[in-house]
Amino acid sequence: MNTSKIIAAAAFTLLAAAGAQAESYQGVLTIAGQNSRAAVAQQAVVAAHSANPYTDTYGQGVQPVLASSVDRAVIRSQAVAAAHTADPYAEGASSGVAPMLASSIDRATVRAQARAAARGNFAAL
Repeated sequence: MNTSKIIAAAAFTLLAAAGAQAESYQGVLTIAGQNSRAAVAQQAVVAAHSANPYTDTYGQGVQPVLASSVDRAVIRSQAVAAAHTADPYAEGASSGVAPMLASSIDRATVRAQARAAARGNFAAL
């Protein structure tokens, strides 16, 4: 059994040695450019000042100014009126103003009942 272990270890070592070959280092990749530094710098300036071809609106040209037939003062007055109205997104905004309900109970009686309830005197209620 000892011999079979030695043979297996030797076979494993041979396989590991065959698979463990490192790449040879070729150094840093150098690219020999055809343009001078000044020409590259000039191209960079041109590219920086030109339109971005990766935007959504590339190639559409200058957008025209939209002319409106409504006077600026009318739009402003409508905006001010809308700003002074109630918040349309508030809870219960569409229900309008809550009506004032008339009660037959005296205000002093309601206040006395509230004080009694706050003190835990439920017999007075």
